[in-house]
Amino acid sequence: YPFIPTLLLWSLFGACLVAAVIGYKPVVIVHGLFDSSGAFVELLRFINQSHPGTNVSVFDLFDRSSSLQPLWKQVEGFKAAIYPIMQNAANGVHFICYSQGGLICRGILSTLPDHNVHSFISLSSPQAGQYGDTNYLKYLFPQFMKFNLFHFCYTSVGQRISICNFWKDPHHMDMYMNSSDYLALLNSERTNPNSTVWKKNFLRIKKLVLIGGPDDGVITPWQSSQFGFYDDNETVVEIKDQDLYLRDVFGLKTLNARGDLFLCSMAGVEHINWHSNYTVFNTCIEKWLV
Repeated sequence: YPFIPTLLLWSLFGACLVAAVIGYKPVVIVHGLFDSSGAFVELLRFINQSHPGTNVSVFDLFDRSSSLQPLWKQVEGFKAAIYPIMQNAANGVHFICYSQGGLICRGILSTLPDHNVHSFISLSSPQAGQYGDTNYLKYLFPQFMKFNLFHFCYTSVGQRISICNFWKDPHHMDMYMNSSDYLALLNSERTNPNSTVWKKNFLRIKKLVLIGGPDDGVITPWQSSQFGFYDDNETVVEIKDQDLYLRDVFGLKTLNARGDLFLCSMAGVEHINWHSNYTVFNTCIEKWLV
């Protein structure tokens, strides 16, 4: 039966052709505060089990204490590392950006006019800012608490430290808007001559996935991971009642109108476990990596 090997070869060829056609987009992972690439071993395993052959990049840039460097500096560093991957990905790439990394990714997406990011997956990231007494805060600023950290963060010296770039004190919004060199610019809460261009760049993404949950314990309020934040009474105002959504400042309302804005909330997940929890991956991430 000489035709059997031929059939087998054609079957194998067909399988290879299908795999090549389906070919999953490369995934870029950007880590958070005090992290390094080693923290994402489980996430890499999940991705390679569900989407075999996916090219996944986690960069050892601004690791550990270096993650305290100003966010615009980190944006430029990560941008330089990621851009060649984009250029080699004809069908685009996916971003999974964890914690502080989610804000770095927003900086990249806003300032890179020719990016080709398909899914931007923001994994428990303080997208609307941070205002809470957490262990991170006590470690970094033992002499401060949330109610008085503005004295330091809203200075030129404070803005050289990453966490101050997204520290948002709801009781001192004027100082925040005048002093924040990063988040207030991204949100156009302070005058930004580039806001129209940044919005156009950001809206090049095809999907925005915002993941967070009530038991996070670090992101405060936890709804910041989905663009909710405190008013001046420390009552949480959800994303669709936020001024930056209602005025479509950088494209959230447009994304929602397009059907491309997705919120995924999950209870019972602590901040350090988002990227190693299979249920989170299976429920909130996996479907967006095609």
